[in-house]
Amino acid sequence: MENLGENPISRIIVDSAFKVHSSLGPGLFEGVYETCLKHELKKQKLKVESQVQCPVFYEGEKIELGYRLDLLVEDKVIVELKCVETILPIHEAQLLTYLKLCDKKLGLLLNFNVVLFKNGIKRMVNKL
Repeated sequence: MENLGENPISRIIVDSAFKVHSSLGPGLFEGVYETCLKHELKKQKLKVESQVQCPVFYEGEKIELGYRLDLLVEDKVIVELKCVETILPIHEAQLLTYLKLCDKKLGLLLNFNVVLFKNGIKRMVNKL
């Protein structure tokens, strides 16, 4: 589905995340949601990579730090998963940094530790 743009991909991601949250509910570890969401996205025929290394360059040198994206969908949309009481500004800043470092335009911050999943979705853009 490489011809899909960021917005249609993000709709599929959010719909799939709703399905996962509806099935499992809040309160589990982040890795459980990541695995289930990856499964759902693959069922939708999307290319999904998990724990993708995010390169950091400083003064022209690649720094090996081990930062990893939770999910990268279709090489276009970064999905950062959380299981926290509240999304904090630092979580949003983290996703924006990942978008810039990886030169991606759209990211989704999904918090599965909420009663109503719609309250756990944050869409973030970088030069979109």
